[in-house]
Amino acid sequence: MRRVVITGIGAVTPIGNSIRDYWNALERGVSGAVPITAFDASAFKTRFACEVKDFDIKNYMSFRESKRMDRFSQFAVIATEEAVENSGLVIDSINKDRAGVIWGSGIGGLLTFQQEVTNFIEGGRKPQFTPFFIPKMIIDLSAGHISMKYGFKGVNFSTVSACASATNAIIDAYQYIRTNIADVIITGGSEATIIEAGIGGFNALKALSTRNDSPETASRPFDRDRDGFVMGEGAGCLILEEYEMAKKRSAKIYAEIVGIGLSADAYHLTAPHPKGAGTIPLMINALKSARISSSQMGYVNVHGTSTPLGDMAEIKAIQKVFGEDSYSLNISSTKSMTGHLLGAAGGIEAIACLLAIDQSIIPPTINHFTQDPEIDSRLNLTLNEAQQRTVDYAMTNTFGFGGHNASIIFKKV
Repeated sequence: MRRVVITGIGAVTPIGNSIRDYWNALERGVSGAVPITAFDASAFKTRFACEVKDFDIKNYMSFRESKRMDRFSQFAVIATEEAVENSGLVIDSINKDRAGVIWGSGIGGLLTFQQEVTNFIEGGRKPQFTPFFIPKMIIDLSAGHISMKYGFKGVNFSTVSACASATNAIIDAYQYIRTNIADVIITGGSEATIIEAGIGGFNALKALSTRNDSPETASRPFDRDRDGFVMGEGAGCLILEEYEMAKKRSAKIYAEIVGIGLSADAYHLTAPHPKGAGTIPLMINALKSARISSSQMGYVNVHGTSTPLGDMAEIKAIQKVFGEDSYSLNISSTKSMTGHLLGAAGGIEAIACLLAIDQSIIPPTINHFTQDPEIDSRLNLTLNEAQQRTVDYAMTNTFGFGGHNASIIFKKV
């Protein structure tokens, strides 16, 4: 099997619209949560979110191009542009028949759907939908836009597994390169659901924090008083490349993918299995596929959404899998800063792992005020401040509604 490495990264996030700004904010422990500006949220139980800020689409693409894309696809294309530039790939020098795009999103064009249906109802139920309604809404068009932009004619599709979507996309990309079906794949995920339907829908599930008096401290993974996740939006893009190809062109290599895990809870629509029925074998399988012991792991970027059930279930699973080695791990939830980007979460959190390896710095879990008595205080949850550490192996976990679980292990090269 061939080796697969990451040679380029790009991001649009609630705490920075570039890799540089995103990483600087992670290091400093900056919260991206603010009162919602995208719509009047005064009637909603949750009136804040982690919005992408200082974002003017005119700075990134033409009016004509932007009107053909939902916001989630716009984020995807913009993050990809940065990742391609960051990779140093000369697009016209590669075999485009062996270059592909695999992109994840959990919900896709919800904004377009809401706008078009609203316009239909307010217009007296006349069939006046825009011809771009369906192309803007469907999830696979993010991958389609990227492939058309760069002329990549190889594997091309999108993954949908709720909040595990981007991680599943990266895993699929890894497998296609590893098995010699492709040489380079653009992958990652994007999401844009900070709209009435998104906030209202998750409020109905009682999944969101309602800490309206203090948005910046609302996402507080592992804290005793956590009360739900904070909605985020944005995109994270990775350029995956066959190792020998990257080496031949002297590319910067952020890390190598050496292990993956996939599993299902087979338990509940939205709740995790309390005893880690899916999460425990997920991480065990990832370690086995990486052919490393639990003692070699340095950092785990957890799913850690700031929900009472989810955080506890994941921590218990980590302790079950890593045993005594769990106390030598650095564990952190960067969702404490970015909020939860749903299907895009795995993209930006994979990047957090890559930069932790590259910079020897563990980003923190911020907003920790009160120890949860049910969480082992001996665990290093990297609370409130970044920590310096040489990281040879890093793991990222993502879990989605429906019990979808995905994990990736990155190795320093």
